[in-house]
Amino acid sequence: MMASRRKFIALMGGGIVLAAGAGAGGFVATRTPKGALAPWGAAGGHAEPRMRALSYAILAPNPHNRQPWVAELTDADGLTIWRDKARNLPQTDPFDRQLTIGMGCFLELLRMAAAQDGHMLDMDLFPGGEDGPVAQIVFKPGGAPDPLFAHVMDRRTNRKGYEDRPLGSVAADEVGRFGSLISDPEDVAALRALTWDAMAVEMRTKRTHMESVDLMRFGKAEINANPDGISIGGPLLDTLILTGMVTRAGQADPESAEYAQTLDMLKTAMDATPAYAAIVTAGNTRGDQIAAGRDWLRLHLAATGQGLAMQPVSQALQEYPEMAELYAKVHGMLAKPGETVQMLGRIGYGPKVGPAPRWPLETRMRDA
Repeated sequence: MMASRRKFIALMGGGIVLAAGAGAGGFVATRTPKGALAPWGAAGGHAEPRMRALSYAILAPNPHNRQPWVAELTDADGLTIWRDKARNLPQTDPFDRQLTIGMGCFLELLRMAAAQDGHMLDMDLFPGGEDGPVAQIVFKPGGAPDPLFAHVMDRRTNRKGYEDRPLGSVAADEVGRFGSLISDPEDVAALRALTWDAMAVEMRTKRTHMESVDLMRFGKAEINANPDGISIGGPLLDTLILTGMVTRAGQADPESAEYAQTLDMLKTAMDATPAYAAIVTAGNTRGDQIAAGRDWLRLHLAATGQGLAMQPVSQALQEYPEMAELYAKVHGMLAKPGETVQMLGRIGYGPKVGPAPRWPLETRMRDA
């Protein structure tokens, strides 16, 4: 194992050299999954108000990048939003709480995009109960532009290591408008340990880890063909994929050098975290979960506007038996009795990263 692990690390170094070498520009260009990223460039390109708002809403953050939303145009000004249950995460999200939060992010971005064009949304959540649509919506004249909308196209989930410096006071105040900011060094150190322990539980529990592995998209072709799930791509990773050093089998095998190196890289990034942000609700109804998603989107956009990077690290909030001890521990740290910690994320100053792949809007539409 050690020999193959050294080979893996050495090839990683070679990949870095390749990416920085004379031919890097062409190689980088050829490895970019342009089709999977096209919806970012297409946002706002529809004349029809509902389609225009939807073209932005599909850029919302969501768990495992499942993009579970489905939209249906109704009448002249109506819109029905469904959650595609074929995109469920039964192992890590058995009660669909995280997916519902993702729908809240989607609905808030839809509202913000509609407001940019002078529309307000009359929204009825879960009109037929949980088994029906998530929302029935009517577009009406009105609605004031939201300043946070200016940061929609720059919002990213940034899994890199962050700089070892505190958030500025203005940035902290801005982020704190929408959630709880944890920046005390002792509390941050405790959360670093807890979030890593939770990540390790997820990765070392076979069924939860395989849920992620099955959703990994390896390299440009897979990402373009299925622009959802967990993207494993870019010039360096594509080099490792093409040489067989990064594989689905290696990611799945806890005895492999590849798996061990993945753990090392994840921990290095997660350790480089100067602060955390959390969304806590008094209850845990579907409405509370939608509201948490709205707040999470706004918090993330506010952070983006302050030049901050963010990444959800909500593994400790997952509701399956192996995570129960850490679930209780994180609630003891961040919530009052009866409250629910809906989202937890790391936050700080980080390097620039690219956008996440998205399905084209047309693939997320339902025929009336």
